[in-house]
Amino acid sequence: MMASEKLRVQLACPVLGVAESGYYDWRSRPPSARSLRHAWLTEQIQAVHQASFGTYGSRRVHAELRLGLGIVVGHPGVEMLMRRAGLVGLPGRKRRRPIHDTPFAGDLVDRNFARHRPNELWVTDITEHPTREGKVYCAVVLDVHSRRVVGWSIDASQTAALATNALSMAIANRSPRPQTATVIHSDHGVQFTSWAFTRRARESGLVPSMGPIGNCYDNAVIESFRVQTELLNRRRWRTRLELANALFEYLEIFHNRRRRHSALGMLTPIEYEKLHATATA
Repeated sequence: MMASEKLRVQLACPVLGVAESGYYDWRSRPPSARSLRHAWLTEQIQAVHQASFGTYGSRRVHAELRLGLGIVVGHPGVEMLMRRAGLVGLPGRKRRRPIHDTPFAGDLVDRNFARHRPNELWVTDITEHPTREGKVYCAVVLDVHSRRVVGWSIDASQTAALATNALSMAIANRSPRPQTATVIHSDHGVQFTSWAFTRRARESGLVPSMGPIGNCYDNAVIESFRVQTELLNRRRWRTRLELANALFEYLEIFHNRRRRHSALGMLTPIEYEKLHATATA
């Protein structure tokens, strides 16, 4: 450090209590195997962090290294190298939800979001974000079993059609069987209590459900969906088309195929569904 500040070695070494010969030996010594591995691991960590759009913290980076790339490394080591490289993940967010009218359906979930098979419980919500052209609204349907986005819809207005189109996409993608009685759980928004949404759900054999009014935990799984934190709030968007394209990439490419979820043992939704299908075959 003192030498890098252009202090004479003859003056710096006595101050630090080291021999001049030891300093020159250290300068000429090749990098250790440990420092080389740390440098290589840091490169891998930076690549994983960049591929996650800068959203992953040490837990998910460690999971991707271990499960995705097959690299044997401990979590404390990843934490240390990320700290040295100045890499951090994104924090969670808290959101207050408005209270709407009395729901049209009872609460069939009661905060129990554990499901062991696909298409037993879907949850849905709408998020919004501004662009310079105006707001963009995105409705998402999530299968709680695998945290996979099974349906989504994007529009410039927050209408019943927005929620119904997302539900229709989920029905087309998953083809739920009537005997399964798939529950579709939402908040009390007018889009979800609309005639169009209700009819589409019931005609497909889905069972509507809503939690109690004013309860922040009534739809906890969809509330933890991180598109707002990991994508929408991280930059200013010029056009609706630009944001719509970014949402498509996040939902279909990143969230479903790449993002590692702590609730799934750090697997991606598609990996988890494939593992479940193999186990039940």
